[in-house]
Amino acid sequence: MSTAEHPGRSVEACLTYTVDTGVKPVTGTTGPDGKLRHRSGEFQEHLMIVHDARPCRDSLSLEREGFVLVDHETRVPDFYDPRELKSVYYPEIERLIEKHTGAARVLVFDHTLRSADESAQVEKKLREPVKVVHNDYTEWSGPQRVRDLLPEDEAQALLEGRVAVVQAWRPIRGPVVSSPLAICDAQSVKPEDLIPAERHHKDRVGEIYQLGFNPEHRWYWFPEMQRNEALLFKCYDSHKDGRARFTAHGSFDDPAAPADAPPRESIEVRTLAFWSKP
Repeated sequence: MSTAEHPGRSVEACLTYTVDTGVKPVTGTTGPDGKLRHRSGEFQEHLMIVHDARPCRDSLSLEREGFVLVDHETRVPDFYDPRELKSVYYPEIERLIEKHTGAARVLVFDHTLRSADESAQVEKKLREPVKVVHNDYTEWSGPQRVRDLLPEDEAQALLEGRVAVVQAWRPIRGPVVSSPLAICDAQSVKPEDLIPAERHHKDRVGEIYQLGFNPEHRWYWFPEMQRNEALLFKCYDSHKDGRARFTAHGSFDDPAAPADAPPRESIEVRTLAFWSKP
C-alpha cells in the first residue's frame, strides 16, 4: 500500500527497534504470578513517520498488509472479569475472526490485559504496553503453539492444512490517545528484518520476532480507537505464497497527545485459525 495514495494525518514518532548483535535476545514474563519482567538485547529508537490508517481502512487486507480495523460491538460488561472473558468475549472473537478470514475453525488460546497506568498494573496485575516493535510468533513458534495446545494426532492433522495466528486488539476504554498501537505493513518488512528472540513464560519457552531497523518500513495507526472497534492482525501464516505472514507492532508516544490524556487500557486476544479440519 502506498501511503501517498491515502493522505491523512501522520506523526513523526520514536519506535524502538532491536539491534542485531548476533546474540539471540531474550524477553520474559515469569515468576509465580507471571509478573516478573526481564529483557536482554540492544535496542535503538528511530524516528519514523506513522500514518493515520483511517482514510484507507476499507482498502486494507489481512492477506496483504496483515491488518484490518473492524467495527465490533461486544456484550462484555467487565473486561477484568475472567469469567466474562471466557464465556462471552472468547466466543465473540472466534466468530469475528471466522467471519473476516473464512477459516473453518478458530480457537482462542489466551489474552493479555494492558494498562499504561503503573498503579493499575500493580492493583489489577496488568501488563504494560510494549514499545519494542515485534511480532508475537515465528516460523517455529507458530506451529509449535498448535502442538502445545492440542492432542498430538489432532495437531498433526491440522498442521497439514493452513494454520494462522490471528490476534484481536481493542481498547477497554476509548478513545485511545496515550500509547496507541503502531502496526507495520507486512509487505514492507523483509525476512532479514526479523530477529528471533526467546520468549520466556513461567511454564515454557517460546519465540518471537523482534524487528531490525529498515527505513522502508511503512507504519500506521488508527487514532482514537474506541471500545467498539477491533484491530485484527496476523502474526503467523503457514502459507508462503506472498501473503502477509508476520505483522510487526508496538506502542508509541503520539507527540500530539495532551499531557493529561488518560492511560491506555487494552486487551489483546490470540487465536489459532484453521482452514481444514482433522
